Amino acid sequence: MAVTGGARGIGRGIAERFIAEGAKVVLLDINEARAAETAREIGSESARCDVTSSESVQGTIESVVEMLVGLDILVNSAGYSHIAPIEATTEEIWDRTLSINLKGMFLMIQAAIPHLKAAGAGRVINLSSQSGKKGTGSYSAYCASKFGIIGLTQALAQEFAATGVTVNAICPGIVFTELWDDAHIAAYGAKRGLDPSEVKDYLVSGIPMKRAATVDDVASMAVFLASDESAYMTGQSINVTGGGVMH
Repeated sequence: MAVTGGARGIGRGIAERFIAEGAKVVLLDINEARAAETAREIGSESARCDVTSSESVQGTIESVVEMLVGLDILVNSAGYSHIAPIEATTEEIWDRTLSINLKGMFLMIQAAIPHLKAAGAGRVINLSSQSGKKGTGSYSAYCASKFGIIGLTQALAQEFAATGVTVNAICPGIVFTELWDDAHIAAYGAKRGLDPSEVKDYLVSGIPMKRAATVDDVASMAVFLASDESAYMTGQSINVTGGGVMH
């Protein structure tokens, strides 16, 4: 299997879980050095991939197929987000968000689908978000990309249903990966008028289960969607939100 955005965060967590289940995994990430370091730590292979470049994607898929002698599972986890009101959302931010989050999935699936079909029961698992189900202020580009992923998932599920390839999406709620600490805590605090130290408690207070999602919560759903138990499920966008979003 191949996991984009596999060097850290949710992508890494999914890769680790599949390795524990006995899968052979290739981590794909634009940060080649970090992907290689993660691969050494968790016992996988790695390759550099810029999901926004058709040339990079095509070459990477060819390398993955050679490493794995085929490809049966593709997890699209690479992503980007930027918290900003619409007046401060530049064209560059919009294009970067849509290019990584949505165009990247299109390119990856387009390159991988011949090999997934050849596997006989291939699986595509796309990482959307609760922001793909419910819009959030100051997240216009991110929400647009994540809603788009759900539409792409449904369209391709119908397109590939007769081939045995299923296409599903996971819509996690808040997952406090290092990306939150690196890039989002301060920005979200400014958006809500909160001190950065208050942000996590504020976010968790709105979740019915009173905790954030963990990477393993998301990885568990990915394992299920890759398994034979989900063979009759396709085109679904499944919430992992602790009750925060229910539609």
